Amino acid sequence: MQILVTGAAGYIGSHVVKQLLEQTDYEIIIIDNLCTGFETTINTLKSLDSTNKRIKYYNQNLSEWEKVEDIFKENNIKEIIHFAASLVVPESVEQPLKYYLNNTANTANLIQIATKYGVNKFIFSSTAAVYGEPNKEDIPVSETTRTSPINPYGSSKLFSESVIKDTAFANETFKFVILRYFNVAGADVDGKIGQSTLNATHLIKVAAETALNKRAKMSIFGDDYDTQDGTCIRDYIHVCDLADAHLKALKYLDTNPSDIFNCGYGYGYSVKEVIDTMKKVSNTDFKVDIVPRRAGDPSTLISNNTKIKTKMNWTPKYNDLELICKTALDWEKNL
Repeated sequence: MQILVTGAAGYIGSHVVKQLLEQTDYEIIIIDNLCTGFETTINTLKSLDSTNKRIKYYNQNLSEWEKVEDIFKENNIKEIIHFAASLVVPESVEQPLKYYLNNTANTANLIQIATKYGVNKFIFSSTAAVYGEPNKEDIPVSETTRTSPINPYGSSKLFSESVIKDTAFANETFKFVILRYFNVAGADVDGKIGQSTLNATHLIKVAAETALNKRAKMSIFGDDYDTQDGTCIRDYIHVCDLADAHLKALKYLDTNPSDIFNCGYGYGYSVKEVIDTMKKVSNTDFKVDIVPRRAGDPSTLISNNTKIKTKMNWTPKYNDLELICKTALDWEKNL
């Protein structure tokens, strides 16, 4: 049985592929153009395949639609996990067309090809950014909370969700799970893979880089938010728990209808709390500057994860901020 994973040379996709290798017998078709992913990550994943036959990699841009269709002609793909996307919020504010083309247009084209070739399971990498700036009474946000993105990144993902839902409505054999990620962090607990992103903007990775003197200092973007210490609050989820949610989503669709799920732990930490935790696990008091707010940052985003835990029987194993920071730090030492 074949599954296509787009963007598997990247952070989350690589962790999902590792778990697919460990826990399933899928043949894994990977499409990634390496614009933010790494060939070394693909090579690491191939080294974890004891059969040397289960991974087939295509260095391919999803915008080249005819070449993507050729990959479907060469294989028998019936299930897809779609990660490939641009995901930096400030960049999306500065370059909105990049996000609508790469995220929404490419997703729509992939789905068009998928339905043509009989794909019946589609797992989509979405984001809590679709909720925008929730009202205080809506926090923690549930899947029924009003969606109102405040940046092009969130909008591009919400448009993609609409494409997926409308396609499923028109085609009863096409089923989906949309996973709305909160803040993904940490690295593989085995130390095999992790976040290798260049010029990273993720808080925990940036803090790990600063703790190891890869950066002279780091910044807190605004300390005047309406939170307990003035800094933004986020729900941080370990990447291995998030990867597990994707495998459970595939099984969920065997006997259940399409659905949308939040992926988070249900509680949040402020930027200052995260930085203090990284200082603790690294035993380093690195330099932190306070700078003005960034465009497009909501003050608080925390998930209500009741639905995924009850419907999908998802049980997090790594919901500990110190563990998340330590695995990120250990990976950063290896880079």
